[in-house]
Amino acid sequence: MKNILIEGRRLRLRRANESDLQYIIALEYDPENLKFIVPFDEDFHKEVINSDNSEKMDVIIEEIDTQTRAGYFLLQGLNTHEIEWTHVIVGKKGLGYGREGLNLLMKWSFEIKKFHRGWLDCKEYNKVAINLYESSGLKREGLLRETLLTNGVYENLIIFGILDREYSG
Repeated sequence: MKNILIEGRRLRLRRANESDLQYIIALEYDPENLKFIVPFDEDFHKEVINSDNSEKMDVIIEEIDTQTRAGYFLLQGLNTHEIEWTHVIVGKKGLGYGREGLNLLMKWSFEIKKFHRGWLDCKEYNKVAINLYESSGLKREGLLRETLLTNGVYENLIIFGILDREYSG
């Protein structure tokens, strides 16, 4: 299948298509996920899905055996030397899919696409994500203090990054 980016033991990453649009929106606006991300609207995702993916790409995490969607990534900076993993959202929680999906994403980013650097930001209180990122080899690179205004409260973002030479596969 042309849209498959990479496959692992249980999961594959593939380009999203229009049939994935409602799944992506539902994940972003789910109250459990919404407290950790800044969502995009349907028009934004339609534009990304229908683009040539030279700059941005919506990516679905999918179970290989069942072809069931298990999560979603938004990738940006595809036309640069560094890739931004903008949204890391797992739909099927508690199965290790976040770790496996992130490992596949890093493998695709560094081994296949040859990016020099990958990075993301994370709300300071998202302890589960912080643990995942640090245990996956990402380094804390900085803190953007009170950069997001959410429900009248300013929030901090931690910047995490990893260089190609730090990625161990």
